[in-house]
Amino acid sequence: MDRKVIATAAILGIVAIALGAFGAHGLKKLISPESIIVFETGVKYQVYHALFLLFVGSTNLITNKAKKTILILTVTGVAFFSVSIYFLACNTLFSFDFKKIGFITPIGGLLLISAWLVLFLHIIKRKG
Repeated sequence: MDRKVIATAAILGIVAIALGAFGAHGLKKLISPESIIVFETGVKYQVYHALFLLFVGSTNLITNKAKKTILILTVTGVAFFSVSIYFLACNTLFSFDFKKIGFITPIGGLLLISAWLVLFLHIIKRKG
């Protein structure tokens, strides 16, 4: 499980760095400065959760079952939160109005909070 969690963290990190560079350079002329800030928010949260998964994958403080739950919550949360933010920030570039599916952004945030909560609960439950 540790290898899977750390590999996922690496992928999230790679994609976040690439998207951050794209947002800073490639999108500058295509979307408004306010939308760039929104896009960067998605990148930040993706990086935060890549680092979070690096910790989860390298700790012995929680069980593999908890790690699997955290992995699923985090990946789904990043997909809902960060990816929806990327599309919302770039909404003017697409014919589809991503504001129609903007309701998934807070669901993603709730999933990310849940992943942290699972970590917290498993650590405080731990004996020793």
